[in-house]
Amino acid sequence: MNQPKPMNQASAGHLLRLIRRGQAGTRGELQRVTGLSRSTVSARLDQLFRAGWVREHAGDPVADPTGGRPAVRLEFDGSHAVVLVADLETRNARVAVLDLSGEVLAEHAGRLLIDDGPAVVLDRLGAWFAELLTKAGTGMEKVCGVGLSVPGPVDFASGEIVQPPMMPGWDGFPVREALRAALLRHAGGGAAGGEGGLPVLIENDANVMAYAEQRLGFPDCSAFLLVKVSTGIGAGVVVDGEMYRGIDGGAGDIGHIRLSGFPDALCRCGSYGCLAAVASGRALAEQLTAAGVPTASGSGVRDQLAIGQPDAVRLARAAGRQVGEVLATVVTLLNPGVLVIAGDLAGPPFLTGVRELLYQRAMPRTTAELQVVTGRLGDHAGLAGAGAMVVEYLYAPDRADARLAARAEVRGASAAPEVPAAPEAPDVRESPHAQGLPAVPSGPAAPPFVPGR
Repeated sequence: MNQPKPMNQASAGHLLRLIRRGQAGTRGELQRVTGLSRSTVSARLDQLFRAGWVREHAGDPVADPTGGRPAVRLEFDGSHAVVLVADLETRNARVAVLDLSGEVLAEHAGRLLIDDGPAVVLDRLGAWFAELLTKAGTGMEKVCGVGLSVPGPVDFASGEIVQPPMMPGWDGFPVREALRAALLRHAGGGAAGGEGGLPVLIENDANVMAYAEQRLGFPDCSAFLLVKVSTGIGAGVVVDGEMYRGIDGGAGDIGHIRLSGFPDALCRCGSYGCLAAVASGRALAEQLTAAGVPTASGSGVRDQLAIGQPDAVRLARAAGRQVGEVLATVVTLLNPGVLVIAGDLAGPPFLTGVRELLYQRAMPRTTAELQVVTGRLGDHAGLAGAGAMVVEYLYAPDRADARLAARAEVRGASAAPEVPAAPEAPDVRESPHAQGLPAVPSGPAAPPFVPGR
């Protein structure tokens, strides 16, 4: 068995990552993995204890092979802050308050039309978040970040949604700033903006669903593929535990691969013959309606499949074969260990169709070890993935170290002897939005707001 390589200068943030990932759960294990001395490990753990990020608890006597006194265990304290998450579909949305371990503290699902545009949709999300915080019995002082899942391509670095076929009016819109402002308008908590503003992370829905499903069900799978088939069709790829986005967020947009034989199938992107125009939930809803079974959307197709409507079953299996034909190429390229089918059409008829064409068209070597399954998290995959994305972002070693350093500066400044300020000097306080991020000037009316304490 390979042992982890020592990290001779592991910081507090690196120690936190080892604890969070279960790679080290005691002080002794941290010393062994990092190569740090006992005193250095203790000093860096003290930083994590003061921040409230790590806690100790008694070990299990049965687990101690020596039969002696069990070592005190270290664990990430997921209760010290909360994350707000939203999963946008084309016609509905689901929002929740999660603790940092992913436990749902409050949740709401409702109708929300993405075609109404970003201003309307984001304001509604802000109002829902405010209601959920009250329901969860917590406030903005504990919110450390927001995660948003959307049905379109996202440039993760800039936070911009890029040319989304199913999201008119969202291309290039400042979603981060608008959602942050909507949340603070409805829930309060001080001024937004600047580097100390509340972190708002935006990601494609298939990506966050893949991230959640891989972490929960297949943590040892180094190449993981999820295909979401709802109103549209998209794929999420997780490689070595990280989302693969491509150079600007366009990876996985398989719904716009062109098929031969469908020259009249007009896609919402403006092209003809796209996979989404032929085999998506929207496409099947149109085909069912034309067959005399009025169906408005992909969720309507799901309802028809649930009651075994014959035309819905037939069309879903045919759509699965069309998607399976495309996936034969995708699987050959990526060589994943797991392929998850998720979304409104995920079910036996569609899955059967996928398997038929995938195994027929792909080389046996490519599919010999491939698991083709449906998702385990259902409608909660987007929320779980968005929450995990925010937590991983905020507690990554370098960012965690920067936040700890900023906390120490604020604590040191507050402990220093009071010095009379110039009459016009602004009041400088710790950022109200991301604990430990750099302090920002605020007026006298802004309340102290330190999440996670």
